[in-house]
Amino acid sequence: MTTLSRELTRYYQLLRLRGLNDSHSGNASARDADGLWITPTGACADNLQSWQLVRCALGGGDCPRASADLALHRAVYQRNPRARAVLHAHGSYAVALTLDGRDYAPPDLEGGLYFPRVPVIDLAYEKYFVESPERVGKALSKYPVAIVRGHGMYAWGEDLEQAYKWLCSLELSATVGYQAARAGTLLALKPQD
Repeated sequence: MTTLSRELTRYYQLLRLRGLNDSHSGNASARDADGLWITPTGACADNLQSWQLVRCALGGGDCPRASADLALHRAVYQRNPRARAVLHAHGSYAVALTLDGRDYAPPDLEGGLYFPRVPVIDLAYEKYFVESPERVGKALSKYPVAIVRGHGMYAWGEDLEQAYKWLCSLELSATVGYQAARAGTLLALKPQD
């Protein structure tokens, strides 16, 4: 296996270890000179081995065993030539705070510096696989991260570490946002002296 496939496996497992995915959720890909490596459909992050990754052509074509999000990953790479990695995770705070469908504005300094606006894409669940490549690909041609309402977050990077950083930073920002809102509620209920 290549160094890139081993690195991709490691970052996919880190998403699980950091609580951004459950054992079988999310997906990850990395682009090389003439194609991409992607996690297989139904991959278990707890025991995924790099030899289980799937090698696919960038431009299209059948790619058995590849993640069901393969078309979305291809769309990101085709729309954004700087993208060398795409990671998808189900960060619970980021998903929960955007269930209303409004774009997310990070309340914390780091989140605001990295992404002052995070687009939230509202897709009918039954049309997800048909519409997500175009909609998420378009969003990730302009922004480093995007969230599909009720589903999860996507990030691209010039390498796997950068895409991982964006997802971790987005989830941390959403955690801070949630805790700040919760603290505000609790403080409002506190009796005045």
